[in-house]
Amino acid sequence: MSTRNDRVDNPVGDEDRPWFAYYGPSVPRHIGPLHESSLGEMVAAAAERHGDADAFTNMGGSLSFREVDALATRFAAFLQHDLKLRKGDRIVIQMPNVLQYPVAFFGALRAGLIVVNANPLYTTREMAGVFKDAEPRAIVVLANFAHKVEEVLPSTSIEHVIVTKVGDLLPRPKGALVNLVADKVKKMVPAYSLPAAISFRKALSQGREERFEDPGVSADDIALLQYTGGTTGGAKAAVLSHRNMLSNQEQFMSQIRATLGEESQSTIIAALPLYHVFALTVNCLGFYRFGCRTVLITNPRDIKGFVKELAKARPDGIMLVSTLASALLDEPTFKEIDHERLRLTVAGGMAVRSSVAERWRELVGTDIVEGYGLTEASPVVSVNPTHMPPRVGTIGVPLPSTDLRVVDDEGTPLPVGQAGELAVRGPQVMQGYWHNAEETAKVLTDDGWLLTGDVAVMDDDGFFTIVDRKKEIIVASGFNVYPGEIEDAAMMHPLVVEAGAIPVADERAGEVPKLFVVRRDDSLTEEALRAFLRERLTGYKRPRQIEFIDELPKTNVGKVLRRALREREAAAQAAQAAQTAE
Repeated sequence: MSTRNDRVDNPVGDEDRPWFAYYGPSVPRHIGPLHESSLGEMVAAAAERHGDADAFTNMGGSLSFREVDALATRFAAFLQHDLKLRKGDRIVIQMPNVLQYPVAFFGALRAGLIVVNANPLYTTREMAGVFKDAEPRAIVVLANFAHKVEEVLPSTSIEHVIVTKVGDLLPRPKGALVNLVADKVKKMVPAYSLPAAISFRKALSQGREERFEDPGVSADDIALLQYTGGTTGGAKAAVLSHRNMLSNQEQFMSQIRATLGEESQSTIIAALPLYHVFALTVNCLGFYRFGCRTVLITNPRDIKGFVKELAKARPDGIMLVSTLASALLDEPTFKEIDHERLRLTVAGGMAVRSSVAERWRELVGTDIVEGYGLTEASPVVSVNPTHMPPRVGTIGVPLPSTDLRVVDDEGTPLPVGQAGELAVRGPQVMQGYWHNAEETAKVLTDDGWLLTGDVAVMDDDGFFTIVDRKKEIIVASGFNVYPGEIEDAAMMHPLVVEAGAIPVADERAGEVPKLFVVRRDDSLTEEALRAFLRERLTGYKRPRQIEFIDELPKTNVGKVLRRALREREAAAQAAQAAQTAE
């Protein structure tokens, strides 16, 4: 695995990078040398700068920057002395957005460990696969999910289990009450038996008595194994170094400063889970370093509860995905709260639908700023400049010290306006896939370009637009049809809530599009939707089949799972074939 530099050494001249014209006066073209050599050092430096200001808030409790740093140091000392974990050992963190997450994450990094983020919603089979691949020695898990750890533990390399309850870092007696309600009243904690497990509170208590020893973490040491479906399919871990993560913060924060000014106690909403790389890099790391108060939303699917948190926080900024923005817009109480302070809304993870962007602007009064990234790039690659109105539908321009280009199947750069695979090069690009040289070779070129697997085009002035996933292109009668374009057209209809397009077999065309639609009410008919799409899509792009369903399958961060739609269609076709055979 290669090591990335902290700035791009690229023979392409600045004059050949048209996007520089849109950076704005406060955004440098290249990032300079890193201010810290590790994420642990960054945490300590931020605590020194921001002191007793609130760093993270959740469920009415808060931790200051100084408290976060002190608790993380205690946890690091516990890991070193009580568990005998050493630099380079892997530790799993499996919990939603609660105050314990940043403490455990920062503490593990400070101890020189490699963090493995695990989605709390993983099935035991998914957990077993990740744990087998990463070979962790320890896990920190929320009690709500400890029963799954109990099931997989015998088949893993895990030696130490640390269990935390949702209210463990809330002030007493509130924390104890929250834990009691979650366990005994709401029955949110399934029974489990982990007799050798230690509680998170006890770990912090024991760590207080130990002396933290600096493990000598450098910028090129591994910070994170972030599991992803990857650009080539199949779960694998992107190896992200401290340099990767620190560089990406420096890259995108120059854009944030254009909106929020210099470091300040702005309030930012973290609605996406911190175990997802977008929220991890932007909310847990970037805004922490910037000195913001981050409000952790534990369950953003509870839209009414989420809106209540927004009303109390009166945020300056919010990070979300398009589907979550749409859900907020559909919630009547969201229209009633004060949006006056909200200056920055950033969407990632999926393309922002134009209908959602327009409705957000009308109601909130500010634009959704769309960016683009992928796990393999730590993750942020590009963003619409925050000092100007966004170009809805584009992913903006590359971050400082980042180059993008569009290439054909042989890796040859394509001219402006022609669609091809998007490639990225910059200091945020991963070292490779964990113990998987074959897959690494498929996406990382010898000269440092990461092949994203996304189909894109570049405008004359350097703005990029994602057309779709390369592997999800529908080839209808030899023409490329991009599912995202069909979905976006359907979403423009006022009675369409969500849409997902997939290819289905066709005897004449080879493949044709099928569209799954969630409608607001039954007044929307297939005939009416087809007439609407005829005005927006050329013939071969129009869906041959339309199916209305109650809900689209999605990932934990709100992306439509087209794979699940394909599986649904395959099952329906198989059932129909079996019925015909009878």
